[in-house]
Amino acid sequence: MTNYNVLGLMSGTSLDGLDLAFCQISKTKGQWAYRLEQTKSVAYDVLMKEKLKNSIFLPADELLIFNNSYGQWLGEQVKIFIEENGLQVDFVASHGHTTHHQPEHGLTYQIGSGQHLANASGVKVICDFRTNDVALGGQGAPLVPIGDRLFFGNYDFCLNLGGISNISFEKDGNRIAYDIGLANMILNHITQKVNIQFDKGGELARSGVINTTMLKRLNSLAYFDVPYPKSTGFEWFTQEVMPIVESTDDTIENLLNTSIHHLCEQIAIQVRAHTKALKSQLLVTGGGAMNDFLIATLKKKLGSNIEVVVPGKKLIENKEALVFALMGVLRMEGEINVLSSVTGAERDSSSGVVFVPN
Repeated sequence: MTNYNVLGLMSGTSLDGLDLAFCQISKTKGQWAYRLEQTKSVAYDVLMKEKLKNSIFLPADELLIFNNSYGQWLGEQVKIFIEENGLQVDFVASHGHTTHHQPEHGLTYQIGSGQHLANASGVKVICDFRTNDVALGGQGAPLVPIGDRLFFGNYDFCLNLGGISNISFEKDGNRIAYDIGLANMILNHITQKVNIQFDKGGELARSGVINTTMLKRLNSLAYFDVPYPKSTGFEWFTQEVMPIVESTDDTIENLLNTSIHHLCEQIAIQVRAHTKALKSQLLVTGGGAMNDFLIATLKKKLGSNIEVVVPGKKLIENKEALVFALMGVLRMEGEINVLSSVTGAERDSSSGVVFVPN
């Protein structure tokens, strides 16, 4: 039996904050299992949120300096969390925060220097899980599907609603996964126009109506016609999506309502295209799973033969941090943690770079 006590870190494109998840991960007779123990979310203050959001525009030297200072900050948060809970941690597995994602140019970059993180926390760190896959010709994303397979394989589909929506499922013995398109990134962008961080429960969206012109323009984005493997990020949002939002003269409520109908339509198209059974289960996690209007709209679009399963809040908020903890364990064990069937790389890989505190 294999046992690890791991602290997983995740910062997503929705810019909500840093998720920390202390997990016990074990392998018994070839089967992986987890216990999600202590968790914490550290909200970004206004300054940090703006700096992360705009880091894509920083000159190279300033970005590298920010990489180091953000890694230092991550390490400080880890140290506080460990001391608060009296934890014994084997290592930290950190996703970092994605600033650039252009796999077509061989580029993906997550800030949060592993060495600074390790030094500040005093704990061994595994990070930079994406670069190796991109070097092997892959998208470097999505990475969570290895966890979907090993921890949540009893569901037909796993859907994550973070800043971006992505899905994973088994097809012909392979795990398939890709970014469908939008989720909280567009919703939070709209609410922040009126100084509201997010639309709690989707109540503002529920009170709006569809703007048919905007819906048609969103549904016509070229990305949706690109076959998988594929992934997207903030660059696509700023270049292709924001101009549609900014040029639509309508109420915040209607913009939100339209955006939710759009993203649910795109999700439904993908799920239905890969549904073979008469009854299927779709596990939904990520911040969007707590948007009641979004979930209600998704259920309506999917129909009665696809059951939408929304788990407890702890798993909703920490699934990605949990999976990065698992990826760290797999890296330590020398086992595959990035699937070429998902990313389109030349081969599967055991990715992640190890940093030891000094």
